[in-house]
Amino acid sequence: MSTVLYQDIIFGPVHSRRLGLSLGINLLPLQRKYCTFDCVYCECGLGDMKGVKKLPTADQLEAALRDRLEKMRAQGQCPDVLTFAGNGEPTLHPDFPEIVERVRQVRDVFFPTAKISVLSNATQISRPEIHQALLRVDNNILKLDSAFQETMHQMNRPWRKEFSVTGLVENLKSFKGRLIIQTMFLKGEYQGHSFDNTTDREVEAWIKLVTEIAPASVMIYSLDREAPVSTLEKIPAATLRQIAGRLQSALKASGLDVTVSVAG
Repeated sequence: MSTVLYQDIIFGPVHSRRLGLSLGINLLPLQRKYCTFDCVYCECGLGDMKGVKKLPTADQLEAALRDRLEKMRAQGQCPDVLTFAGNGEPTLHPDFPEIVERVRQVRDVFFPTAKISVLSNATQISRPEIHQALLRVDNNILKLDSAFQETMHQMNRPWRKEFSVTGLVENLKSFKGRLIIQTMFLKGEYQGHSFDNTTDREVEAWIKLVTEIAPASVMIYSLDREAPVSTLEKIPAATLRQIAGRLQSALKASGLDVTVSVAG
């Protein structure tokens, strides 16, 4: 089983396929995954993540970020983006709204042109304080891997069995376009269940939901790093571009920006 866990609060910078030179911010436990999804493609691996976990404090995060940005400035290295990511779902941190504000303040001191991004599975966006905090970042990137309940449960394996795609979409729509939809396309099999979110049925239903959500932009991609499930198949770049073209054709009047991220 493949596992890549971050051992620091601040990690990188790394060259992100989607965001440029990205300095990572990990609000989750070090060396352990903590998330409301247990996605079959997650680089952090699979496993039970429930229970109380030791999380970095807002003070620890601010001190670590200041230290790293100070060093980057001294080295003449400018990040394109500061990205909340790491070992799971960043919005699970109880002080996430406060931490967003602190990161904004530190960013403005060192690299005011750098963007702030959040990579989130969107399971916490029904909480008003999380919704408002996400509106304070530059790139509010939220996951929607399928329009179908069954596929989401097979690919994303949410903690809560009552997880609803319908409810998720309604919460995504509440941002009124101030979000970026991110979708992982892949096919495979796990625990006796097969899935493929690139079929015509899947893509047509996904396009319909994206149209309803009306995001600022869409990011689509497939596997880059080794996944914990060996039966997954990476989707070819040509197929991803075809899906992007179908979405753009369906939304011609909006001029929606669709980014296709291809490894290598």
